[in-house]
This record gives sequence, C-alpha cells and structure tokens, in this order.
Amino acid sequence: MSARDLKNGGDELEDAVPVAKVWPEVERAECLARGAALKWASCVFCRPEHLERLSQYRKRESQRTSSIHTRLKSMVQSYLEGVGWGLEQLREARFELTEVSHTLKKAGLESSRNAEGVKSLERLREVFVSHHQLLAAVSNLPRLYSVRSMVLETERLVESRRLLEAHARLMDLEHWQDDILWQLHGAAGTAGSSLSAEDQELVAKYFSGVGQLVDALGKELWAVVSSALALARQNPTPFVSAVRIVEREEALDRALLEERGGTRGTSRPLPPGRPRCWRACFFQVMHQLIQTFFFYQVLFFYMPNCMLPFFCQVLEEAVSARFRSVSYLHTRGPGLAGHLSALQHGIIADLATVRHLLEHCVPPHYRLTGAYLRASHRCLHAHLAQVSSWDLESGEIFAVLNWVLHIYNSPDMMGHPELVTEMEKVELGPLISTEGLEQLQNKYVQSVRKCVSEWMHKALQVELQDWQRDQEPDTDHEGFYQTSLPTIITQMLEENARVARMIGESLRDQTLQMGLYEMENLLNRFREALVEFGKEHRRDLSNNKNKFYFHYLLASISNCIILKKSTESLQKQQSSRSAGQFSRTPPNPLAALDRAVRRACCLVMDQLLLDLQPFLPGLLTRSWLVQGDPTPKLCRVLERHLEMHGRVRPPCRQRLQEEAQWLTVVEYVRALMQKRLVCRCAEERRQLAQQMVQDDQQFREILHGLEGEGSVPEVNPLSLLPVLADFIRLKDPVMLTLEVSGLAAKYPDISEEHVSVLLDIRGDVSRDIRGAVLDLLEQSAPPLPAGYRPIFTDILVPPPTMAFCLPTTKCA
Repeated sequence: MSARDLKNGGDELEDAVPVAKVWPEVERAECLARGAALKWASCVFCRPEHLERLSQYRKRESQRTSSIHTRLKSMVQSYLEGVGWGLEQLREARFELTEVSHTLKKAGLESSRNAEGVKSLERLREVFVSHHQLLAAVSNLPRLYSVRSMVLETERLVESRRLLEAHARLMDLEHWQDDILWQLHGAAGTAGSSLSAEDQELVAKYFSGVGQLVDALGKELWAVVSSALALARQNPTPFVSAVRIVEREEALDRALLEERGGTRGTSRPLPPGRPRCWRACFFQVMHQLIQTFFFYQVLFFYMPNCMLPFFCQVLEEAVSARFRSVSYLHTRGPGLAGHLSALQHGIIADLATVRHLLEHCVPPHYRLTGAYLRASHRCLHAHLAQVSSWDLESGEIFAVLNWVLHIYNSPDMMGHPELVTEMEKVELGPLISTEGLEQLQNKYVQSVRKCVSEWMHKALQVELQDWQRDQEPDTDHEGFYQTSLPTIITQMLEENARVARMIGESLRDQTLQMGLYEMENLLNRFREALVEFGKEHRRDLSNNKNKFYFHYLLASISNCIILKKSTESLQKQQSSRSAGQFSRTPPNPLAALDRAVRRACCLVMDQLLLDLQPFLPGLLTRSWLVQGDPTPKLCRVLERHLEMHGRVRPPCRQRLQEEAQWLTVVEYVRALMQKRLVCRCAEERRQLAQQMVQDDQQFREILHGLEGEGSVPEVNPLSLLPVLADFIRLKDPVMLTLEVSGLAAKYPDISEEHVSVLLDIRGDVSRDIRGAVLDLLEQSAPPLPAGYRPIFTDILVPPPTMAFCLPTTKCA
C-alpha cells in the first residue's frame, strides 16, 4: 500500500465525516489535525515494509486517545462541580436579601409612626432653650459686672510694666469672653440656628477693652524685647517676663488648635484673635532690633553734635525707616571704613551679650544666638547690597571687599572661637553673592583704571615738560640718563597690584591686566609724543630752542628699558589661570615698548645724520682724495654721538652704536655712488682705494669697542669698505667677473646699478667686460638669506644723465 493510497483513503474518510459548523474555530482545528495526521502517516508508511508495524501504531494511538478522553472528562466534571457550587451560593444570597428587605420595610413603618410623636416635643425644646439662656445669664452676671474694673486694673498693670500680673488678668478676661460666646453659640445651636451677628457684635462691644489690652500688652512686650540688649546688661527681669508671656501664649495657641482644630476637634470656634503667634513676632522684633542697631551705627557715627538734642524727637521715625534712612552721603570716603568697623565691633559686642546673658533668659529651643546670627547675616546682606549699588570709589570698594572677604569670617568677627560651633549649626549663605562680588571687583578695577589713566596722563605731561627744560636729564647711580616717568608708572602699578593682592589673586590679576592695558596706551601716546617732539625740533633748528633734544631722546630710550623690566615683572606676577579670563585681546605693552624704542632710535639716527650732513658732500671728491679733510670731522661727530650713546642702558646702547655704524657706512657708500670721483688712471684708483682703507681704519678705531659690548651683527657694514676698495684697486679688469661674483655672494642685495656705478668709478672697464660682468650678476642673483640685513637696498643710485642727441641720429 503506497502513500498515495493512504492519502486517497484519508480524503474519503474526511468526506464521510460531517463537520460541525457551529464554531468555525473547531472546524479549522479539525482540518489542521487531519492534515497533521496525514502528513505523519505519509512520512511513517512511505515504504511497503513499514506497513507491518501498522498494528503497533494503531494500538499506541488508541491508548493515547483514550488517555486524552479521560483527562477531558475529569476536567469537565470539575468545571460542572464548580458551577453547581456557585448556583447554590446564589440561591442562599437571594434568600438572605429577601429577609433584609422585609426587615427594612418594618423599620420604615416604625420611623414614620415615631416622627408624628416628635412634633409634640417642640414646645418643650423651646422652653429648654429659654431656661438655658436664663441660667447662663444668671451665672455670668458677676463676671459681666466685674469686666470693666478688671480691664482698668489690667491697664494699670500694663502701664506699670507688671507684665506677668497683667497677662494673668488678661487670660481671665479672655476665658470669660470665650465661655460667654460658647454658651450663646450652644444655645443658638440648640435652638436650631447659629449665633446671630447681633449677639456677636454685642459681646465684642462689651469686651472691646480686652482687644485693646492685648494690643497694649503686645506693644509693651515688643518694647521690652527691642531693648533686650540693654536690659540684659542692666536688669534682665522684664525681658524674662516677656519671654514667659510669649511662651504662655504659644502654649495656649497650641492647646486651642489641638482641642478645636486637631484630631479631637469640636464645633467650638477659636476665641477672637487666636492664634496670636507671639513667638514668631518675638523673633521678628529681634530681627528689627538688629536692623535698628545698624541704623544706630550709621546715625551716631555721622550725626553732628548739634543734632543730638533732637534725636529723641525723630527716633521713632528713624527706626521705622531703618536702612532707607542711610543716606548715600553718610558713608563717603573714609567714613565707609569707619562705618564697617563700627558694625564689626557692635555685632561682636551684641553677640557676646546674646550668648552670655540673653541665652540664659530664654528656653533652649529658642537658640537665640543662631537666630541673632541669621538675622545679622540677612541685615548685613541687604545693607551691603545697598552700599554696593552706590557709585563708590576704589578705596571704598576696597574697604567693602576686604570687610566681606577677610574681616567678616576672621577670628575678630564671625570666626571667633566661641562662635565657630554656633556658625556650623547655622547655615548662612554668602554675605555677597558671587555675581555681586564680581560686579564689585569690576567696579574696583574700573575705578582704579580711571585713577591710573589720569595719573599716567599727568606723568606724561610732566615728562613732556621735562623735555623742554634747559638742562640735561637726571642720571642714575650708573650714569645713565633717566626721568621720573618710569619710576612713577612702576610704583603706581606695583602699589595697585599689592593692594589688590590683599583682596585676592583674582582681583590682583584683573588689576595687573588693567595696568598692562593702560601701560600699552601710555606707550602709544609716548611714541606719538616722541614723533611730535622730533617734528618740533626740526621746525626750530635755526632758533636752537631745545639744546638738549638729543639728551632727552637718549633718556626716553633708557626709560623704555626700565619700563620693559617692570612690565616683565608685572606679567610674571599674573597667575597662569588668569590667561583665559579676559575675553578681549590681551595687552601687549612689550610690543608698544618696542615701537617706542624703535621710534626713539630712529630720531637719534636722524639727529646723527643731521650732524653728519654738513660733511658728507666733501666725501669722495678730488679734495678729499688729496687732503682727506671731511673724514676726521665725521669721526669727531660720530665719536661724540657714540659717547652720548653710553648714557643709554644696554641693550639699546649696543643697538644705537650698531645703527650709527650702519648709518655711517651707508652714507659713505651713498657718497661713493654719487660718482663725485671717477678715476682716470691706475694711480688714482690706487689712491682712491688707499684712502677708503684709511677711512675704514679711522671708523674702526672709533667703533673698536662695539664688538666686545654686545651681539655682533651677522653682516658687519665696516667690512664693506675694504671690499669696495679691493674692487677699485684691482689691476686686471678681466678679473672683475670673479670679483663681482664674490661681492654678490657676500652682499646678495647689490644690484646691477650699483655694480655699474662701481665700474664707472674705475674708468677702465670696456664695454665687453661690463656686459659680461652685468650678465653674470643677472644670472647669479642669489636670494637673500634668512636674517640678512640689506645694505645696498638703502642706497639709491642717481639716474644716469642722457647725452644730447640730434633728432636724426639714433641714440645708443
């Protein structure tokens, strides 16, 4: 039997069995089961020899089917038993509900019959209410007659400050008032209505003196509390009495709230004016006492003696105004530091009084010292916020910052050993917020900057006046020229940095940064003043108005050297963490110093050139070749200038000497390029070269000490003169190509025009050799090496003069 036959047989069986169409899910499950069975059979009986085990499979499946049927029957049986038990419970509940409904109907009938009997008792209730009111009136008549006398007696006790007795009488009066109101309220409630407004107004009017007594007693209590510091040092008995009364009232408020508003609450209302919360009022008065103390400190510190007799008349208004009365003009200049010092001593004295005297007069849970510390801190916070908003000067801001950051938490004030433990219990915020401190520091820096700018401007004006003096500048112990400008500037900036350092590193860094900005501005103005000084000197050369112009230029250079050292010292004082705290471009006073020094050195070189100018036209002429006359005069001028350069501090002294050497050589070579002397024979070339070498020797004798004093320049300009002399002295013109190659290698900035002029001065160079030399120079043209200072670039060659040509002739 094949698998196909099994499948056909299964299809026939499926067609024969009717499908239940009651639930589609059942039909679908049956189809899936049949399909799974056919699939299993197809896999198991895929070969004929497998049919031998068909009986075994049939037996196993029949056993499994019977087991499943058994489990299904047991499960259905358990479900049926549960349904039967539920039905039994429903029947019992229905029976019980029936009995309850019958009982409720009987109770309703009994209630309707009793309601008719209650109507006959209405008259009896009215008689009871009337009797109750008459009983209350009779029982309260003695109290009502004695209310007026007790009010008057309590008023006398309050006026005489017998506070405990007055409070006892006041408590009796309030108790009577509360009882009467409750009795009236109870009677009205019995009658079926609340207490009428007319009755309430009548009781309030009759007991109106009680409310006035409460106000009077409270006024006396707060007067005693407000003078607690003075009473503690003299007679603390009134203060103790006030504290006992406050505690009584607090206990009474708490008891009434628990009785009539707590878990055991009744319909009885609270007495009028309850709860009074006099303990909170006590601490509020203590806080106002501290505020009044601050006002006293300011008022007594600044009040003229002539106003003291009128103080009592304005005391009440002044105390109510408190800090609003602290005028801006009261604490100007040194007065603010005195005011803060008075606050410090006053607070410490009061804290000692509170800690050693008042603390023993109040219950421990008052923690009066902590409350006084909190109140003092809050008042100081508000007061210093008001002071910080004023337009303070730098000294006043310094006093506030020093007091807040150093004095307030020091052992002389809140950091006192006796207060450290109490301060740890009280969580106090900062006396001034971080933003407030930053604003104060910024205001301090701006105020100091204004003063520094004014002082620098004045110092610069004094410096400009010194330049016009008819005498040499002052000299220091080393013989260098100097004026008072660097000393004034340095002392000013260092003093401001030292003062700011007393506040903190951050303020010191801001002050240093500000000082460097102002120094940069000063140096820029100083450089502009130097330029104007030079222009004015050139305009008045004929009048010889300023005889010591050159001396003050040298003094200015020395001043810049001193300021450079001071600037570097100030920059070293700045902490590394302050580098990124400033959003604007950081100051660069060293660059401004360098610009000012360069400008001053240029003016010094201009003066040297001006002094050399009368002798330069005589250089490299026929008379010079014969007599050598201008060179000694040039050397004397140069020697005098170099001697004056010795009055300048190093390293600018070496720089001036190098510049003088450079200028001398440049002007000498410039005179050579003028072609004032053109050699006509070999003898003249020899004499010209020899005279140039002699001039070079004279210059070297004057500048002999230059190489030993400072850094030697990479290109020594004096070495150019012997090279040019050798170029002119060369006998064989054919070797000029090699000579020019060496000259261009040593001085790569030499141009064809310069070489052409040198060839013209020789006077023996043919056109072919000239062309070869210039072609070689054009082809080589090496680039300028790094660090090389051009010398020929500063020497301009005069344009060649064109020979007259006829119009019909072609010019060469």
